[in-house]
Amino acid sequence: MVVQTLEPPMVTTRVSGEELAALGEIGRCELVEGEIIMRSPTGNRHGRVELKLGKALDDFVSPRKLGIVAVGEVGIYTRRHPDTVRGADVLFISNERAARRSSKAYLDIAPDLIVEVLSPDDRWNELTQKLREYFSIGVRLVWVADPEAEIVYAYRALTDVREFRAGDLLPGDEVLPDFSVPVASLFEE
Repeated sequence: MVVQTLEPPMVTTRVSGEELAALGEIGRCELVEGEIIMRSPTGNRHGRVELKLGKALDDFVSPRKLGIVAVGEVGIYTRRHPDTVRGADVLFISNERAARRSSKAYLDIAPDLIVEVLSPDDRWNELTQKLREYFSIGVRLVWVADPEAEIVYAYRALTDVREFRAGDLLPGDEVLPDFSVPVASLFEE
């Protein structure tokens, strides 16, 4: 007679945003409904585009004292209990919104503008989910920069998207009136 041993079911422990922050630098990741999702490091081209977009925004925002520009997978709560923390490549937060921040771990307020720079391994269905989350918390504008195609998609909602190419100026719309940057300059090597 064969005796079969039953293993207890695998229990996945959910992690909160505060617990994730307490882990320190564990590498590039996001928290999705309490589960840590590891991400591979970005490539050189991704980093260059991220830098150029961040610099263009900061060069406009800082002298005018309009708010804060941050880069480098900045954590933003898009859901609580279980927590989801998304990492934005670049973001702008107006002074008005920044004053309402209360979390020490990650942003618990919606940035006015988020920039996502596509990596070769990014999937559009995952990006669409991130966009859905960003708009659900009150983000007003999302730019998705595609270094391969040298296009920036400007989303004001999932159903309101415009495409900007090399000969175009990328506008700040009502989020950053009077801001614009030549799209071609964002992708120069």
